[in-house]
Amino acid sequence: MALNNTYEARLVQQETAVGAGVQILVLALLGTAIGMGPAGWLTGLAFAIATWAVLSRALHRARPRSFGPANRVTLGRAILVGGVTALVADSFESSPPVTLLVGLTAVALILDGVDGKVARRTGTSTALGARFDMEVDAFLILVLSVYVATLLGPWVLLIGAMRYAFVAAARIAPWLNAPLPPSMARKTVAAMQGICLLLAGADLLPYLGDLGVVLLALGSLVWSFGRDVVWLWRNARHTVRIPAEPEPAGAAMEASVEGIEMLELAVR
Repeated sequence: MALNNTYEARLVQQETAVGAGVQILVLALLGTAIGMGPAGWLTGLAFAIATWAVLSRALHRARPRSFGPANRVTLGRAILVGGVTALVADSFESSPPVTLLVGLTAVALILDGVDGKVARRTGTSTALGARFDMEVDAFLILVLSVYVATLLGPWVLLIGAMRYAFVAAARIAPWLNAPLPPSMARKTVAAMQGICLLLAGADLLPYLGDLGVVLLALGSLVWSFGRDVVWLWRNARHTVRIPAEPEPAGAAMEASVEGIEMLELAVR
């Protein structure tokens, strides 16, 4: 049994290595097609190496029996995001191929709705897969915000940086790490970010149109994060704390009833 588990672990690691190899192949194809400069190459290679290293470490900790079909879809999306990252980095040295950039981004956004469905239908949903999907999404939004910021101004970077600022804030305020209830509004706002940034980066609208679309994305994101932070803060205030010293049975009963009432209020 131990030998079988070791063999499966090697297969999982091999899949991540293949993903890194495909990423380098994509970069080579992009480099040949558009004559990508050093900035694009170095950024793309750094993305490939970082993705392989972080994913390999996460898989080593989680020790899944297989990589899974949904994670393969997400890995494919990550490869596309690596290509977008290289193109955006290269755009600081030369005019970007907008059609190619939009095409890669559009496919990555479309596949964002595929990996979750695959995981549910195959019964392979995992915490690692959900985190992998979320990190790929967040990085794509960050890269797109960098690109659109060159067109509309540095304030657009707030869209890409907001999620990372939230993670950093959670290190200082641990109550921000509490799980949030499912929300269709949150999912809708998250999906809007990539679509709005892609639309602005495609250069299909006049300047004021692009400005309005990105402001809509930023405003909805601020609202979504603000609502979640308020909910987490209120939930943290209503959390029942167990006293260090034992209390009489009557006091413990009253505390339990009060705690249940607080939790009911938090849920409402």
